[in-house]
Amino acid sequence: MFIGTVRNATKGRPVIRLEFEAYEPMAIAEMEKIVEKAEEKWPIQKALIHHRTGILEVGEVPVIIAVSAAHRAAAFDACRYIIDTLKQTVPIWKKEVFEDGEVWVAAHP
Repeated sequence: MFIGTVRNATKGRPVIRLEFEAYEPMAIAEMEKIVEKAEEKWPIQKALIHHRTGILEVGEVPVIIAVSAAHRAAAFDACRYIIDTLKQTVPIWKKEVFEDGEVWVAAHP
């Protein structure tokens, strides 16, 4: 499993909260494609993704990815692939809010 949590700082700047927005139909379709590709690449039995939208405070969980497989290497590799690909391709946008301003984070790291 991968459980992403809202960090309290980005590049030394204290984070107050994150705000996530998504084009939901496209985001869901893209996440389904990512799982299908992971199932083709590794011998996994099941993979699930859940990503929240809205306002999230420090310590809250925006994303959970769970992968089951007979062998842990396949599950871990598929899980890493899923989160990395999700960040690059799924239309979910993140705004970081700081005490002194806010910034939309680029979709691609």
